[in-house]
Amino acid sequence: MLRAAEVQANLPCQFPSFVKYMLPSHVSGGFWLSFPKKFCDCHLPKHDDIVVLVDENDEESPTKYLIDKNGLSGGWRGFSIAHNLLEGDVLVFQLIQPSKFKVFIIRENCLTEIDGAITLLNLDSRARPIKSDHDEEMQICEAKEEKYLEPPILDINQDDNIEEAMLLPNSDNNPVADQCGNDSDNGSEVLEGIRFSESRIEFKDVKDYSGFSILVDGLIIDSEVPALHIRTKYYDLCRTENSFLHDHLLPGLNVKLAAGMITETVNIADAIRACTSSTPRDCLETWDSTLKGFECLGMNVGFLRARISKLDSLSSESKNVLASKKVELAEAKEEMRILDEKVLKVKEVIKNVESEIEALTKKEANFEPKFKALATSPW
Repeated sequence: MLRAAEVQANLPCQFPSFVKYMLPSHVSGGFWLSFPKKFCDCHLPKHDDIVVLVDENDEESPTKYLIDKNGLSGGWRGFSIAHNLLEGDVLVFQLIQPSKFKVFIIRENCLTEIDGAITLLNLDSRARPIKSDHDEEMQICEAKEEKYLEPPILDINQDDNIEEAMLLPNSDNNPVADQCGNDSDNGSEVLEGIRFSESRIEFKDVKDYSGFSILVDGLIIDSEVPALHIRTKYYDLCRTENSFLHDHLLPGLNVKLAAGMITETVNIADAIRACTSSTPRDCLETWDSTLKGFECLGMNVGFLRARISKLDSLSSESKNVLASKKVELAEAKEEMRILDEKVLKVKEVIKNVESEIEALTKKEANFEPKFKALATSPW
């Protein structure tokens, strides 16, 4: 979503645009794609029409736009399959002509650690989502630029409820609710917003969580990480290293990006704790790639990457031993098959020889009289 926000922030503002996060219902099954209602009301036809999607190679794909559903139906399935869209990919739709969109595809699994670092460094500070009422769109950039981030759609299917949770959080307004529950008294607290620190805080001087604050470039940014359980877990991570993990972030880094990295670091740490031997190696590689990007920006996450490396090595060693034994078993079975074939051939030979012996035995019964008769015959 950060990469998509960067792409959208750099698009010409005279062309309206919005961001769409791909859910399972968008790229499989029914292949239904809903658009932000306010965007449709402002910029799309007031009747069913053909909407053309232009990909990054300028190839056009006609799709059927349904006004009653505020989205695409016919033709979207073909576009999705042709471009190998997967759950987790993010699309930026830019309206370049009436009923014609330029579509930029940001793929979930094509982000290298350096790309991630550059993206975070270059992300325009204007490109931040603004939270509005539940029935309105979440806009990105200033309202006058008419750029939209995905709204929660309530009338399509339950997958869309997930989409609201996947939107970039906004700390300019009310703090985001703690994901552990909806009770405002459970896992959340009132924060004072970004403020200057009166003095530099050394971690060795922090005795417990009550004295812990997130300080970036002389600013206390606790309000940018409004979820209490995230800040508590981050404090525990800092305590394991006896230092602020963010202490050496690049000077001048956007505080929202710093807060985002802190939150994601906690999420990855939780994921590492929760992983099992059956966790796909791709997940470990993705976590490590993300953390490496954070390291480029100065986050102290080497201990997390070291844990991932050990888990990966242990998993690889176990899988290598298992693979070796499977090869050994396959070779033994092949040798057994060859031996079975040889045994069958030997049994066939034995059967043939036994038949010949039986025939000779019967012939021997008539041989003795003939022999005796010849021996006693007259000279």
